[in-house]
Amino acid sequence: MTQQTSFRVGLIGAGIQLSKSPALHMQEGAAHGLDYLYELVDVTARNLPDSALPDLLDELEGRGFCGTNITHPFKQAVIPLLHELSDDARMLGAVNTVVFQEGRRIGHNTDWYGFYENVARGLPNVAKGRVLLAGAGGAGVAVAHAALKLGVGHLDIFDQDRGRGEALAAELNLRFGAERAFAVDDPAQSLPWADGFINATPVGMLAHPGIPVEPALLEPRHWVADIVYVPLITELLATAAAKGCRTLPGGGMTVYQAVGAFRLFCGREPDAERMTRHFHELCAVETAR
Repeated sequence: MTQQTSFRVGLIGAGIQLSKSPALHMQEGAAHGLDYLYELVDVTARNLPDSALPDLLDELEGRGFCGTNITHPFKQAVIPLLHELSDDARMLGAVNTVVFQEGRRIGHNTDWYGFYENVARGLPNVAKGRVLLAGAGGAGVAVAHAALKLGVGHLDIFDQDRGRGEALAAELNLRFGAERAFAVDDPAQSLPWADGFINATPVGMLAHPGIPVEPALLEPRHWVADIVYVPLITELLATAAAKGCRTLPGGGMTVYQAVGAFRLFCGREPDAERMTRHFHELCAVETAR
């Protein structure tokens, strides 16, 4: 049986024109000798409402794509449009990768693995007794899961929607044991006692400028991790670094979630180190412009 060598995949999201995912995936595809095309499906660029998501999935499936990545704001909204969920996606209630397979849409989540690997490699040996997470949306649920897998003892969760933060804390306590996750109404209720801060909101993206926490709350003893990677150094990370904090950009999470998605899309084993090198090359080119 001849192995498939031509793949078309996408990324559905809002404000994603600067995404490095196309180059990251296509370069790895070329290294495997594949005809691999990765297309951005940006509702902002197309001037479409969020309600266009079902039509966009139909479009890509109809064009013969083997799958698509899913990003903000669709990681949870996409679930009712799928036929099946992987164990990780079902457990987390969020999807960042959809595989089209024999007329079925199967949702996966590689975000938690991406964040886990990024912190394990980029912030080894940091204190994890208490950590504040901002954001309980599609990315936040994956990051929270990874944080507890990394050994965070006490995870405070701040979300503008208090109910969403409480729901995530309850899910985590069922999964990992009671008294591990807590919803808070304000970062000031946590950061003075926390070891680290994680941003899992879109704040800091070019389309959502700003900083997700009051800068005065950050102290040199804190470590700070962001999931935003465009720009690679967000206002949050620049502010934290200026205060002497250890910081971790979102680039590593992007690479490792892409490693998982590439594997799902084409059934080949990607070279994570090669993809990491290519990501940094892309960032260097962008910086030089």
